[in-house]
Amino acid sequence: MPLSEHEQRLLEQMERALYAEDPKFATSMRSARSGAGDRKRIVVGVIAVLVGLGLLIAGVASKLVVVGVLGFLAMLGGIWLVIRSMRAAPEQAAAPGAGGPAAPTDITSRSRKTRQKRSGESLSDRMEERWRRRRETGDF
Repeated sequence: MPLSEHEQRLLEQMERALYAEDPKFATSMRSARSGAGDRKRIVVGVIAVLVGLGLLIAGVASKLVVVGVLGFLAMLGGIWLVIRSMRAAPEQAAAPGAGGPAAPTDITSRSRKTRQKRSGESLSDRMEERWRRRRETGDF
């Protein structure tokens, strides 16, 4: 039985609150539950690409445009599934519980702070500041 819209919103709010309170735990739980699912999705995606290729060739050979279009759509869907599954894998490898970097949010928060601090500066101002620092420190 699917969740109602209200229940889905409540669940999303609870997930956000959990991630805000304990991001390490939330990341480790997310990576633990989807490890095997990613491999299955990749296999299904590859099979969909192969079936789509077969349908595309059959459609061209039999001159049935509908079959060729269905094959092409199956190939696109399979490729999308594989790419989506492979993008999720590096994020999980970077999770603190998986032996990756300490916390990916640290880098993100630092870059946000830097962007917020420099939001009033233009590109040429930043480049001039970098050049001035290099000349002072002797780093060329």
